[in-house]
Amino acid sequence: MKARAMNPTLDPALDPAFDTPAKLLRQRCRQWAQKPALRAKRRGLWSGLSWAGYYEQVRAVGLALAEAGVEHGEVVSVLAENRPEWLLADLGAQCMGRIGNGIYPTCSAAQVEHILVDSASALVVVENQEQLDKVLAVRARCPALRRIVVIEREGLRGFADPQVGFFDELLSRGRELAATRAADFEAAIDAGRPGDIAFLVYTSGTTGEPKGAMISAANVMAQIRQAPNYLQAVPGDRILSFLPLCHIAERMSSAFNPLALGVVVHFPENAGTVFNDLREVEPQIVFAPPRFWEKLYSQVELAMRDAVAPARWAYARARAAAAARLEPMLQGQGPARRAGLGERLLGIAALHNVRKRLGLAGIKTALTGAAPVSPELVRWYLALGIELREAYGLTETCGFVTAAPPGCIRVGWAGLPGPGIEVRLGEQDEVLVRGPNVFAGYWRQPEKTAESVDAEGWLHTGDCGEISPAGELAIRDRIKDILITAGGKNITPSQIETLLKFSPYVTDAIAVGDGRRFLTALVMLDHEQAARYARDRQVPYTDYASLARAAEIVELVRGEIARANAQLARVEQVKDFRIIDQLLTAEDEELTPTMKLKRRLVTRKYAALIDTMYPS
Repeated sequence: MKARAMNPTLDPALDPAFDTPAKLLRQRCRQWAQKPALRAKRRGLWSGLSWAGYYEQVRAVGLALAEAGVEHGEVVSVLAENRPEWLLADLGAQCMGRIGNGIYPTCSAAQVEHILVDSASALVVVENQEQLDKVLAVRARCPALRRIVVIEREGLRGFADPQVGFFDELLSRGRELAATRAADFEAAIDAGRPGDIAFLVYTSGTTGEPKGAMISAANVMAQIRQAPNYLQAVPGDRILSFLPLCHIAERMSSAFNPLALGVVVHFPENAGTVFNDLREVEPQIVFAPPRFWEKLYSQVELAMRDAVAPARWAYARARAAAAARLEPMLQGQGPARRAGLGERLLGIAALHNVRKRLGLAGIKTALTGAAPVSPELVRWYLALGIELREAYGLTETCGFVTAAPPGCIRVGWAGLPGPGIEVRLGEQDEVLVRGPNVFAGYWRQPEKTAESVDAEGWLHTGDCGEISPAGELAIRDRIKDILITAGGKNITPSQIETLLKFSPYVTDAIAVGDGRRFLTALVMLDHEQAARYARDRQVPYTDYASLARAAEIVELVRGEIARANAQLARVEQVKDFRIIDQLLTAEDEELTPTMKLKRRLVTRKYAALIDTMYPS
């Protein structure tokens, strides 16, 4: 069957003929054939791939996966950092009617085993020897796994295993197959239906074993069609792919939103070069959790403390002028007024270089979500001339539900639902969502699906929220995380934790106080900034644990908590704290792969430390 010709008056993303992402990918690769699609940095140099080249390589991988014995409807997993091969494997599988799946590269071997077994992955693409070792350690307990493909050969010279091959060989074989079997690939795309499962996204596992959320082709197409409503971009604009591709937000941003917008996806050299690569790429769209935006803020604030007096004065004056002008908008009193000539000149002199330093000089859309964002952080970016807009979504909603409209930011509000998405509040003010973005259920767990999506199609998010008369959504906290003090006060800890994390010296915090007389907190230091503070003041320390115990660092954090307390009601104020003296990484059980502290596990593991803050 031949693909239907594109309606020249209708954008392909809106044309009902293109009802799966694979069909839209094929059309875009024809439409934009010679335009750039992907760029990747390796050994300091950027290399590119056109849309035509993108399609050719996706086709090659798809055909080779089928020849390797991966059957229709089976799962192909990828265990790698963000790189073009990740998308080639994922989309090659989907185009052939297989199911894509990602595994966080920070996962332990045991976590990799759980996902490979639960998903019944038939084939896994791994990045390098480190990731290969994890899979080899558990493959005997993964009965469905038949093939392993390695992207990088370094360290594997002379390695031989009948179950293991290499990505360059897979790609080469696929190109050979395309010479005679390209029609098979086209037929597989044509056979795809909106109800097919496109890929799985495993939840972060904050409350138990990760579950595989099934994202259908229809879910993906619904969100592709939403993208122009909240993302400002034109074909050729740039994005930087740096959040884990296993996460729904980056999966949509790097794999599927480009099909709506024509943006060029840039892959950084590695996770450690993201901020340098951000300055090189100067992307037009950036979506990131508050932690990322806080990191950029901290870089500037700490640099300004060391700047010469005239620079500090100009920076402070420019920020103050912008804040005064923008505050009415943040309070919902209408659009912000235009800056006067004096403020514009001061902004050019004092703030343009800050945006340039951060790599945000050309930004059109700055979005944040996945966690509460500090109002002061929103104000700081607005003063720079960057609208940091809040958005709300979940894995189970294919990443998007609401976003603040441009020019209409309100502090603490995540904006309006996209067209066709319904939002209402249920019991305990739980946010309920219904629409074409709601996922197809949990992989092989119908009972968990029934707990999440009711008979009327409403997804029960587990988030406690509020809806304004204008229809804007605000997320107050996870219902299960609300603290009830010994005095019977209900407290949402996320607001408190957000204020604490606004400090450049605090990377994460957990408010404690359920059933207690008052609130306390466990604090995780920002190692880099705390170490810099110690060095500048000649505070002796030998490792992270001794740094966390240093009296000067404890007093530094005490001052940061006092600053946060000044913005809180008395019952919400943190009366005492303890610094976690272990440098946690995503490999530690206390953190999810997305670097969120697991509240229940942390409070249980550090129960004795918490008790020291509540003397009898």
